[in-house]
Amino acid sequence: MLHIFTYHDKFYLYDTGSGSLHECDEKTARHLKGEPVEMTDEELAQIADLEREGLLNKEETKAYPLKSREVKALCLHVSHDCNLRCRYCFADEGAYHSVRETMPFETAKAAIDFLLRESGSRKVLEVDFFGGEPLMNLGVVKQTVYYAKEEAAKRGKRFLFTTTTNGLLLDDETIKFFNEEMENVVLSLDGRPEVHDAVRKTVSGKGSYAAVIEKIKKFVRSRGDKHYYVRGTFTAKNLDFSKDVLFLADQGFDSISMEPVVTDIPDLQIKEEHLAEIEKEYERLCDEYLAREERGEGFNFFHFNIDLEGGPCLSKRVSACGAGNEYFSVVPSGDIYPCHQFAGDKKWLMGNVFEGKLNGEIREKFASSCLFTRKKCGDCFAKFICSGGCSANNYHYCGDVDVPYEMTCAMMKKRIECAMHILAARKSREN
Repeated sequence: MLHIFTYHDKFYLYDTGSGSLHECDEKTARHLKGEPVEMTDEELAQIADLEREGLLNKEETKAYPLKSREVKALCLHVSHDCNLRCRYCFADEGAYHSVRETMPFETAKAAIDFLLRESGSRKVLEVDFFGGEPLMNLGVVKQTVYYAKEEAAKRGKRFLFTTTTNGLLLDDETIKFFNEEMENVVLSLDGRPEVHDAVRKTVSGKGSYAAVIEKIKKFVRSRGDKHYYVRGTFTAKNLDFSKDVLFLADQGFDSISMEPVVTDIPDLQIKEEHLAEIEKEYERLCDEYLAREERGEGFNFFHFNIDLEGGPCLSKRVSACGAGNEYFSVVPSGDIYPCHQFAGDKKWLMGNVFEGKLNGEIREKFASSCLFTRKKCGDCFAKFICSGGCSANNYHYCGDVDVPYEMTCAMMKKRIECAMHILAARKSREN
């Protein structure tokens, strides 16, 4: 499949079969679209050369999705409680539509034992401490890390730990622990103070920006070369979200993500009528992103990172994310769900870490789900990059994990085009 698109005055060809990206002139783009354009023999020969080299109009290779039965990762919901009341929170402001509670160490310990037992030959395992707000149960986080490391060492394995936090409880002791033990830390911050405070409020109803900004800055300054992301969410209330990304960059954060909200709350929900403005906003961000790179002021924006020359093999690209098959979520009671966004929905309850058994029917459903079961993805140029979108979003908004949620698809495709333009601009700069 050949995807032909423009970015400002640039014309690009992306060949899904080879993963090749080419810049061309308008005439070549029109010719490849099938429009009647007079081409010279030399121009036609250049196209033919690319086709012979397998870089244009290459047939897409069929690949079997990965279906390992080894568990590689768990998301531990160490706290079904939160010290913020963010309006768009998919987790019901931390409570997951149930009682507010924290995970006992005995449950976390059983989860680690389950992961070690079910990980098979895998040497590197992953645990994400999630909530709610995980720092409301920091003692159990620490106990779990130390226990997991000790047990993994006995088996010739090791753990990579991640934590997601709103930063409200960050202090010197916690920062030290994170820098010693966490492979990655995700810090929630939505951007400009007025944007952040409009939706991310404390229990008392006050905006939380002033309470977290200096703590997050201090943590990032201490982080050195270790991984972190400052992660924001934009809603219908801040469709000018490029300003929030750039605001975060101006605070000294050089690893940033800004996710579109997925919600049905009327005044926050992103709707089809917003897409044109959102696409323009991604272009504004892309242009400034490149301008800052050229000035030596660049930063890492998660959604502009794609690798067309390396990256995951094709089998991984056609596979879904692994939720429900290789990756699971464990809530405070020990119940197991396909991922954190399914937590609490009894339809998707897969078992309990104290029993150590998984619902085979649900697991097979997720193990079988892949790019080829998501029929609408067949004629989409982005399919080998996004792998068919988020299973949870698909289910919650379309009723089926294999039916892509088209709102997120539209935004994903625009981000990918911007990312391709960035790759081409960098290559042009190097040459």
